[in-house]
Amino acid sequence: MSLSGWVCVVTGASRGIGRGIALQLSEAGATVYITGRQEKTLKQTAAQVKERGGNCVPVVCDSTKDEDIVELFERIKREQNGRLDVLVNNAYAGVQAIFENMGKKFWETDPSIWDSINNTGLRGHYFFSVYASQLMVAQGRGLIINVSSIGGLQYLFNVAYGVGKAACDRLASDMAVELKSRGVASVSLWPGAVQTELVSQYILEKDTPQGVDSRFKDVFANGETTELSGKCIVNLAKDKHLMSLTGKVLMTCDLARRYGIKDIDGRAVADYTSLKFLLTQVPYLSWLSAVVPSFLRLPRFMLTLANSRF
Repeated sequence: MSLSGWVCVVTGASRGIGRGIALQLSEAGATVYITGRQEKTLKQTAAQVKERGGNCVPVVCDSTKDEDIVELFERIKREQNGRLDVLVNNAYAGVQAIFENMGKKFWETDPSIWDSINNTGLRGHYFFSVYASQLMVAQGRGLIINVSSIGGLQYLFNVAYGVGKAACDRLASDMAVELKSRGVASVSLWPGAVQTELVSQYILEKDTPQGVDSRFKDVFANGETTELSGKCIVNLAKDKHLMSLTGKVLMTCDLARRYGIKDIDGRAVADYTSLKFLLTQVPYLSWLSAVVPSFLRLPRFMLTLANSRF
C-alpha cells in the first residue's frame, strides 16, 4: 500500500493499458478516478479494482468533451479537497481506425482518421493536463504521464498516428519545462508491444492483417501484459529522484530494469533496445542473438541519431 492516501486519475481505463494501470495504482493503495465513455466497461474495471481491495471512482467522461473534463476536476476538488498526485493520459480512440486502414497511404484514407486518432489521444491529453496542473502546482507536487509509443520517433502505422505520438512526447517535454520549478514532473511513457484486447482481436487471433509485418505478430504474442505499465508507474511515482527524469521519454523495459520488476505473470520484460532482441529482428543476423550478452544495449542517443531529420 505504498500509495495509500494518493489520488490519481487514469483516462481511458475501461480496458487495455488504462485498466491495467488503474488496477496497479489502486492495488498500491491510491484512490483512482477512472474515465471512459461507456459506463458498463468502467464499472467492470471498478469491479476488478474492488475485488483486489482497491478504491476506484468510475466517471463517465468523454475526453473530446471539454465540459466533461471540467466537471471531473471540479468533482476531484470537492471530494479530495483539491488533492491530485498522478494523472495518466492514456485515453485513445484510434485503434480500430488504424487497423481498418492498414496498408493505405494517407492520401488514400479518409482525412477524418486524424480526428479519430488525435482528438482523444492528443487534444484530450492537453486539456486534462491543464486542469490537473492547476491542482498540482497549488500543492507543489505531482506527476503527469502521457502514454505514447515509439511511433513518436519513427514511422509506424500511419501519418496521423506518428504525428500524434510525437506531439504527445513533445507535450510532456514542454510541460516539464514550465512545471519543474513547481515540483511537478511530466514524462512520456513508451510501453512495448502490449497484449491488449484489441491487439488480440486484430492481430493475435487472425491471420496477419494487410500492411502489417508478420514479425509484429510474434512480438505481440510475447508482449507485455496490460498491467506492466501500471507496475512501472507505481514505482516511478515513488522514486525519490523523480524530478531528474522529468521531461524525458521513459520506456517500460528501462523502468522495469531500473526498479527490478517483472511482469505480473512472472516473465522478464523484453528489452527492445538490447542488441540480442534487435538481432532477432534481422533475418540474416538472427543467429548472432544466441551468443550476444543480454546486457548489451543500444545507447539512447543512437535512437535519436538513427531518426535524425537534420
